[in-house]
Amino acid sequence: MNTLRDQFESSSNTNMNPVTINTAENNSNSNLNLTTTTTTVSSASSSPPSTPSRYENQKRRDWNTFGQYLRNHRPPLSLSICSGAHVLEFLRYLDQFGKTKVHTQLCPFFGLPNPPAPCPCPLRQAWGSLDALIGRLRAAFEENGGKPEANPFGARAVRLYLREVRESQAKARGISYEKKKRKRPLPRVQDPSQPSTTTLPPPSSNATNN
Repeated sequence: MNTLRDQFESSSNTNMNPVTINTAENNSNSNLNLTTTTTTVSSASSSPPSTPSRYENQKRRDWNTFGQYLRNHRPPLSLSICSGAHVLEFLRYLDQFGKTKVHTQLCPFFGLPNPPAPCPCPLRQAWGSLDALIGRLRAAFEENGGKPEANPFGARAVRLYLREVRESQAKARGISYEKKKRKRPLPRVQDPSQPSTTTLPPPSSNATNN
């Protein structure tokens, strides 16, 4: 019993709430009441932090890029006064980094999806990239405390601009951005080698009486 007492007393040096343990040993001689102080070890099961998805990483990079654009603007802009017009300026600014060839109406390859030779037409941001970018920035704006009704990325001017870009690029590149309609499943055709099963209606009450 002295060994047990020493173990508990040696562990009472830490600053923990004292816990009283009553240990009784029944024998023919006497009942021993042992009052000791122990330390409790709590193991916190902490799950490893989840890795951000590719979408979340891209959204964070886009948000940082837009914030840098506002800081470098002349004069500098704050997010609180940012409007749809500033978003349009940002989208046009990104065109200089575009990689999509958009043919002009004077180009002989206008409307050809696969031009046979290079041409001096400018490179632009593809409509699909801009549309996805606006979607991520619109979500990031509200996640960073912005009100949905004041979201500049959801302004009507931005939606109209994206629609114009989609239509103009579709004509210039000779491609269609329309969503493909889902094909309806064809009706099942019964195998002529299989006997047809016809469900007959139940007999009427008049026929039963007759």
